[in-house]
Amino acid sequence: MRHVISTETRSARGFMDEMPELRLLFHRLNNQLGIILAHAELMHAKAPDDANRARAAQVVASTLEAMGTTRALRKQISTPIEQ
Repeated sequence: MRHVISTETRSARGFMDEMPELRLLFHRLNNQLGIILAHAELMHAKAPDDANRARAAQVVASTLEAMGTTRALRKQISTPIEQ
């Protein structure tokens, strides 16, 4: 069953408050990215040579970028919709 949400309700609350499933999805994605980041940082610290360190650094940088994108998306979605 779909819920119809009025424009006034959307303006009064952020979209994330209306969609707890979306909030949970962002939380899960951030947790998964955190695990990837931790492993990539560990690989970087324990890499036996420069080539492997460089690869691990790329994974770290990409993961941080993905986390920033997730944060930006969540912020954009959380902003109340203008009338």
